[in-house]
Amino acid sequence: MVKQVSNWQWRTYLDKRLIFIFILGFASGYPWVLIGSNMTAWLQESGISRAHIGLFGSMFIVYAVNFTWSPLLDRVSLPFLTPKLGLRRSWIILMQAIIGIMTLIMATTSPGDNLTPTIIAALLIVFASATQDIAIDAYRIDSMKTTETDKIQAASAVSIIGWMTGFSLPGVLSFWYVDSLGWQNIYTLLALISLSLLITTLFLPEPYSERKILQKKAAYSLTHSGLQNKIGYIIGPRAAQWFITTFIAPFSDFFKGNGLRISICLLIFVFSFKLGEAFLGRMAVVFYKEIGFSNQDIGTYSKGLGWLFTVIFTIISVLASVRYGLFKILLIGGFCMAASNLLFAWLAVIGPETWLLALAVVTDNLTTAFATVAMVSFITWLTGRAFSATQYALLASISTMGRTVLASFSGLTVTLLNDNWALFFVLTAVIILPSLGLLIYI
Repeated sequence: MVKQVSNWQWRTYLDKRLIFIFILGFASGYPWVLIGSNMTAWLQESGISRAHIGLFGSMFIVYAVNFTWSPLLDRVSLPFLTPKLGLRRSWIILMQAIIGIMTLIMATTSPGDNLTPTIIAALLIVFASATQDIAIDAYRIDSMKTTETDKIQAASAVSIIGWMTGFSLPGVLSFWYVDSLGWQNIYTLLALISLSLLITTLFLPEPYSERKILQKKAAYSLTHSGLQNKIGYIIGPRAAQWFITTFIAPFSDFFKGNGLRISICLLIFVFSFKLGEAFLGRMAVVFYKEIGFSNQDIGTYSKGLGWLFTVIFTIISVLASVRYGLFKILLIGGFCMAASNLLFAWLAVIGPETWLLALAVVTDNLTTAFATVAMVSFITWLTGRAFSATQYALLASISTMGRTVLASFSGLTVTLLNDNWALFFVLTAVIILPSLGLLIYI
């Protein structure tokens, strides 16, 4: 077994496709710096209340509903771009252009004086980022054959490492230099990163896919049924066929493939699994600043140290998933994820001790890496190749919905608890447990 794992490790990580997936993972995580931790700190320093900062995060609900337009990314070609770049890359590049432009505009805003322009720019970044994520996830899935089980897990890990790198390293630099440069100059520099990502994507290859053939097979029974006749009576037969193949077949294929009962259980589990982590993550920067950590401390420990150990633990988690299976790693990772949140409660009790912050960050990243790699691999395994963008977006959106809709009230929750941060973090641990019970049932 040791020899098999060793051979698998070297053979898998030498695949050049993983380099492309890492780059796109970076591009996927990067917008969360713009509208996540950086924005939270900027709003907090501008005098915006905790409750409003938490509600500001409600715009992340866009990630939770991006599956509603994900079928378009499986079926619609962009004029001029798609014929030259391919379906996946054309959508990615268009969204990266929007993100870069909005980042530059955001650099000219002042949320303390007028929050509206900042909100508008952030909303457009969220929409472009959520759409980009659909195309990037589909690119990763299309790049791997269904028979390449080990490489699917490796691709999931590399994608997560890329995401965390895109989320963490720009965040580290932002918090290190914001005191001397100011947030507006920081966002100007971040706009240059957006431009570099767009240029890099131009040189990536478009993955080969038999998408059109598989889509016709998956939609055949639907387009040769009474459903098409009913819809065709309203919009015409050709339009009805396109509508059914684009918007109905992807979801029908998912529920038919997994069965209705298991499909519903899977969706509930995906919705609730990382809810506690989301509550913690939404208020983490506010918590650090309120108990006395500096911007440099946040950049070094929360961003820099967190990124380093996430990379290490993500690679290890792939080996563990191959050895013990996705179910066991999901279960163990979930329990450990709940337990690690209690370290933040301890930190809230004793105050701004950097050694405990480092321990909490490392432990949190260890457990999150194991749980996330298993979850992404699990969702990828469930996704069909005919509608990879749509089906993965459905599952990822359901996961994000729990983290965005409910976690938007995280700031209000702290206030209702009379600023009792320790109790807040205990609650983030408890709300993870029901999803683990559902996982055992599944």
